[in-house]
Amino acid sequence: MSEPHLILGLGELLWDVLPEGPRLGGAPANFTVMAGRLGNHAAILSRVGSDELGRRALNELEQLDGMPADASSVQLDAEHETGRVTVAFEGGQPSYTIHDPVAWDFLELSDEWVQLAERADAVCFGSLAQRNQRSRETIQTLVGLTREDCVRVFDVNLRAPFYSGEVIQNSLELATVVKMNDAEVPLVLGLMGLDSQVGSDLVGGLDALRAGALCLLREFPALKMVAVTRGGDGSLLVTREAWDQHPGIATNVEDTIGAGDAFTAAMTHYLLRGASLSTLNEAGNRWGSWIASQAGAMPALPADLQAQIAAAIEG
Repeated sequence: MSEPHLILGLGELLWDVLPEGPRLGGAPANFTVMAGRLGNHAAILSRVGSDELGRRALNELEQLDGMPADASSVQLDAEHETGRVTVAFEGGQPSYTIHDPVAWDFLELSDEWVQLAERADAVCFGSLAQRNQRSRETIQTLVGLTREDCVRVFDVNLRAPFYSGEVIQNSLELATVVKMNDAEVPLVLGLMGLDSQVGSDLVGGLDALRAGALCLLREFPALKMVAVTRGGDGSLLVTREAWDQHPGIATNVEDTIGAGDAFTAAMTHYLLRGASLSTLNEAGNRWGSWIASQAGAMPALPADLQAQIAAAIEG
């Protein structure tokens, strides 16, 4: 039996402070938990404070069913507090107040992290954790140290004012896969000065989204695939040779926190196994819709339900 793939989630581990109380989250952490639940060796590379919230975060990760995420490499920060994001909802959609500076703004380039990066089969990194120069340099250095065949997923996560054209440009140059939602596509193209190449009417139209994806693939040679999520309308995957559109899976939405991260983790899991674009899309939408039907980004996952979803994807 082959060894599990080593998948790294690099960036923020934080508490989403919701009206009903705090829940553990952060896009790379959500991604890593799902990647681990799918059978990979998934490790979180983040940083928390030496405070009560930091201790609670590590304890909660250890207690998740099946120990899906390896948190043994999470750094402790004696000077900065554990990250928090205050979340409010309007029409079921979250808005965020992201506190700073916090521990994950100061990721350190440790020997342990370098060794993990050099062994990784896949790494997922975002734009939010690069808002501070220290973490930005650490993230970009680590991604650059991965093997040539490593799947390097740039998960665009535009949270104003914590992004810039320079961060997006550098990240796209490093990535082999970029994932964003349909509202972020025109923003990314605009930041790259590419919007004039695909026209102005980008939001909502599949043809325009596909044109935007192809534009990014032309501009960034290392990119192999662009993934665009469209909320309840599914997703679009585009490579230089092919594309696939998924209509989405109807679900009763509890909240959407972590749904996109589950999509990314499932897509990455099947991409490492050489699956077709249609299977990648099916996997992402199945797992994303299940997370959206639950409260929080890391709900309990019964083994029989996991087997049922896997069968639906692979059948």
